[in-house]
Amino acid sequence: MRQRLARIVWTASVLLLAASPPASAGVRADDVFPVEDIRHQVENIRFTVESLDATESETRDDRTVTVTLTSDVLFAVDKWEVTGAARTRLERIAQNIRTDAPEGVIEIAGHTDDQGSDSYNRRLSERRAEAVRGVLIKLLAGQSVPFKAIGHGEAKPRVPNMVDNRPSAKNRALNRRVEIVYEAGR
Repeated sequence: MRQRLARIVWTASVLLLAASPPASAGVRADDVFPVEDIRHQVENIRFTVESLDATESETRDDRTVTVTLTSDVLFAVDKWEVTGAARTRLERIAQNIRTDAPEGVIEIAGHTDDQGSDSYNRRLSERRAEAVRGVLIKLLAGQSVPFKAIGHGEAKPRVPNMVDNRPSAKNRALNRRVEIVYEAGR
């Protein structure tokens, strides 16, 4: 993957260099310029693909994969039982996990917004992480993949719950989430 991304960056650079500058720059189309061989090792490329409704995203950073699902698509309000619609999304995620052949532990982390007490939110996030873990264990039966479920409650918001000293319903919805994190083996 790193080689493919480096090739894309190289191709884009060549295309940018090959573009003709505007005539106002004092450069003619038939001018010749020296070309330097530029080589730079790509250390780490991170990219995120997000659904149009912002309910799901996948971030890849070198080999680390983080799949984020908002709790609103996984659970009913204040519940920790995975909905039927969420099972379909988790089936697709399980297929991606099989393809990536993860190495090490798959961590499932539950998060909440800032409404409710810290202890309530931590317990709710733990139950939700455990529920997703249970579904993935069944979907990945036969795979020797260890899982770890953890609840962070409201301790690690994705975005601020308050904007301009006012509660933000949109941001709170983004903070109610479950993250599935693993190292891709391929």
